[in-house]
Amino acid sequence: MKTTIVKFGGSSFRDPRDYARVAQHLAELRASGGAKIIAVVSAMYGMTDKLKATMLGVNRQASPSNLDAALATGEMLSACMLEAAVSCLGIPVTSLNGYVLGIRTNSDFGRASVESVDPQPIRAALQEHDIVVVAGGQAVDQSGRLTFLGRNSSDLTAVVIAAMLGGQACEIYSDVKGVYTADPHLVPGARLIPKIGYGTIAQMSRQGAKVLHHRAVDYAKKHAVTIVCKALTNNGAATGTIITGHGYSASVTLARDTAVLAVASVAERDTLLVLLDRHDISSICFEEDGRPCLCIITDIDFAMRLVATAGTRAVAITSKVVVTELNGAMSRVHLHVDYESAMAHAQTIHEQMHPAAVGDLVKRTAKQRHRRRPNGGGGEVA
Repeated sequence: MKTTIVKFGGSSFRDPRDYARVAQHLAELRASGGAKIIAVVSAMYGMTDKLKATMLGVNRQASPSNLDAALATGEMLSACMLEAAVSCLGIPVTSLNGYVLGIRTNSDFGRASVESVDPQPIRAALQEHDIVVVAGGQAVDQSGRLTFLGRNSSDLTAVVIAAMLGGQACEIYSDVKGVYTADPHLVPGARLIPKIGYGTIAQMSRQGAKVLHHRAVDYAKKHAVTIVCKALTNNGAATGTIITGHGYSASVTLARDTAVLAVASVAERDTLLVLLDRHDISSICFEEDGRPCLCIITDIDFAMRLVATAGTRAVAITSKVVVTELNGAMSRVHLHVDYESAMAHAQTIHEQMHPAAVGDLVKRTAKQRHRRRPNGGGGEVA
């Protein structure tokens, strides 16, 4: 049967009323295309952090499996709320969570990896319903225990479902149209990239860009799933970026939440680096005050558990902000101690990469001035 796979991140659900808005869009998709719809959802904006803080408030040493089960409830609640909103429109709908989804993983709680898939549960749900809502970022291990695929991993769930159903594409909705040459919330001159390759976007994600989960991109590349990035606007859906086999643009990324470890020796640091690389965790080697250090960029909670079991004398000392400029095969990394200097540096790098973007910014500023009242009162023209 013809099926459309869409995914809505937490930025799409900042308020309970947003579920009705997304439900209406799903209804329009169903009516216009004739395809049945699988909608993968993340937890409401900020919910995962709240759940984690609550759990750690109860027990600072909560087991990884206990924490996974708790964090997954955010996506479960989001799926139930969207199901309720779709049901209000009179459309046959159901929701599935990790226990019945048909995705099995290893037991690396906090960042589990997909090991096998069974499309039958989803196909059975599609036979009975027009829309199937899926709680993203979760599955079960071989023992039937709930596992979490990692932070922001609902992208991965959507791609896995597209691949298991033999689909060629899945649509990822967020609060921006697509992939930009820099974070458009931080760099005013950031440019939308219409088309980009798997390798480039995966590298951007590994260096801290909050665009797509890098393991989702890797899975899409392996199974030839095209990712289409979109935004839901007042005028409907707007397509921004298509992620497929080819396409490149120079970009700058900024990673704010990193962990810096001081290591006893270069040999121990190299041991940790090999361990982290084996688990596809991005990290940077550097020295500070003569000490070998390691800056971990992605999957920090999972990485710190690996470090704790490695038998090295690594000590967490601080966090740094990482700015990375990506230009073809060249990758240059800059470490900053504070967010403000890092953001200013990222803006400077982007202006050097895309000088025309600066001109565009000047034009936009001039246009805004023209819209102001001629009497100098500063009010906007209605």
